[in-house]
Amino acid sequence: MSAEPNTTAPLGPPLIGALLRMPGDLVRRRMLATLHDRGFTDIVPAHLALMLWPGPQGQRPSEIAAQTQMTKQAVNYLLGQLEGLGYVERRLDTDDQRSRRVHLTPRGREAAKTMRDAVTQLEAEWSALLGRDEFEHLRTLLTRLNDGLADATPSR
Repeated sequence: MSAEPNTTAPLGPPLIGALLRMPGDLVRRRMLATLHDRGFTDIVPAHLALMLWPGPQGQRPSEIAAQTQMTKQAVNYLLGQLEGLGYVERRLDTDDQRSRRVHLTPRGREAAKTMRDAVTQLEAEWSALLGRDEFEHLRTLLTRLNDGLADATPSR
């Protein structure tokens, strides 16, 4: 009689996708917690996707949709929420009067600064955990990887 396979056990050690995702998940949780601690309690996890670096400043909603891999409808829904909460505004594009560009309001810029502060603190913690030289090496490798991926990705 053979034993049933354990269907809940991992299939092996984490692959690179998981190793990149897990710290990224922590970054988003820390940003949200810091935002809430500093009074931005109306921002929810779905809003973060639109506010992550490089942020929506000056972009068209369609560009944000492509960057976040969301539908235009989902992005416009979230932009409407953020606009109603006072974080962004959509203005007519000076180059193309048929479209709009998203701009952070002063409240939106303060939220973005708060998010950067949260990540800066997390980087300091990770630098202490890994050692400054190893953390900077990690940053260098990730920068090279991201630059190489940007060069290899065809524009749409």
